[in-house]
Amino acid sequence: MSDKNKQENLEYECDHCGTTSELKPIITYVHQGEEKHCCVHCLPALIHG
Repeated sequence: MSDKNKQENLEYECDHCGTTSELKPIITYVHQGEEKHCCVHCLPALIHG
């Protein structure tokens, strides 16, 4: 397998609680032109305010 076919090992961090994608799934979204990240634990608070 060549290096071009390898997927980068990216780790994201929740902007709300700081957990990483190694611990919980992270959702990426764009708000006001800025890319942000939210874990599945914080997602209900983001949706319901």
